[in-house]
Amino acid sequence: MPDILVLYYSRGGSVARLARQIARGIGEVPQMQARLRTVPPVAPVTEVAAPPEPEAGAPYVERRDLAECAGLLLGSPTRFGNMAAPVKHFLDGLGAEWASGTLVGKPAAVFTSTATQHGGQESTLLTMLVPLLHHGCVIAGLPFTEPALSTTRGGGTPYGASHVAGPHDDPEPSEDEARLARALGRRVAQLAARLAP
Repeated sequence: MPDILVLYYSRGGSVARLARQIARGIGEVPQMQARLRTVPPVAPVTEVAAPPEPEAGAPYVERRDLAECAGLLLGSPTRFGNMAAPVKHFLDGLGAEWASGTLVGKPAAVFTSTATQHGGQESTLLTMLVPLLHHGCVIAGLPFTEPALSTTRGGGTPYGASHVAGPHDDPEPSEDEARLARALGRRVAQLAARLAP
């Protein structure tokens, strides 16, 4: 079965929980399955190499995951209206994949989490889309035919799935946020099925 790569960085757990909801949506599409992967953390000064596998959660991404996937969903927490450094660092190292067209024609979408309602969700999602456009991905968003997009009081935008953790840093998506994340996963998987040779 074709894999849809759900690639993310999560520090507090919110983005990881959105990723699992997205994976559920992918699994609702016949003949599609999710491949959950994470990017390793970065530090200003590297003293010790990261372990080959994280202690918990999804395994670290390998370049072959990009080549083998039929579609990509990229997730990051928001850092001052932009993606987190580990995600940017990973994307910055994909020159060979860009040159060879590894992601050309594959559907892609993005997701994020912020602490506050106006913490930069939409700008983060938009900046995450820019590298995917350079890689030749077919960009997917959330259309307003998704009813939860018009009723959500938390996260969820036409640019991608999102979550508002709030002042107590609650990592659990609301019902609407989870519904929209599943819808985004389904949408990318459906597009991948249509675009498959």
